[in-house]
Amino acid sequence: MTTAAGSRTLAHPEPGEITLEGVLHAFADPMRMRVVRDLAREEGAELSCSYFALPVSKSTSTHHFRVLRENGVIRQIYRGTAKLSVLRRDDLDALFPGLLDAVLAAAARQAERQTAAGS
Repeated sequence: MTTAAGSRTLAHPEPGEITLEGVLHAFADPMRMRVVRDLAREEGAELSCSYFALPVSKSTSTHHFRVLRENGVIRQIYRGTAKLSVLRRDDLDALFPGLLDAVLAAAARQAERQTAAGS
């Protein structure tokens, strides 16, 4: 895992350290999948944690972002006092071609079914 000397630098796995099991674990939670879908929609954008407004406590939200970061799904950086997240699409596509798009498409279909069932 790479880290820099600064105390405000977060550890991220190198591409060779990212595992399929870890990525699937990160995708397995609905709150984390919501973050991934939002980041994918905002392709390449660096979004603050507050952008997502997850319906969980701050500590639970922090946990979900940490799981995504430690499993190589997102990269987090500090800009001033804001912690920003970006999807590691290039790394995921290189390591697991088609996986991210397939998961995002399945999540969208599931959301459509849930919406239709709730109407």
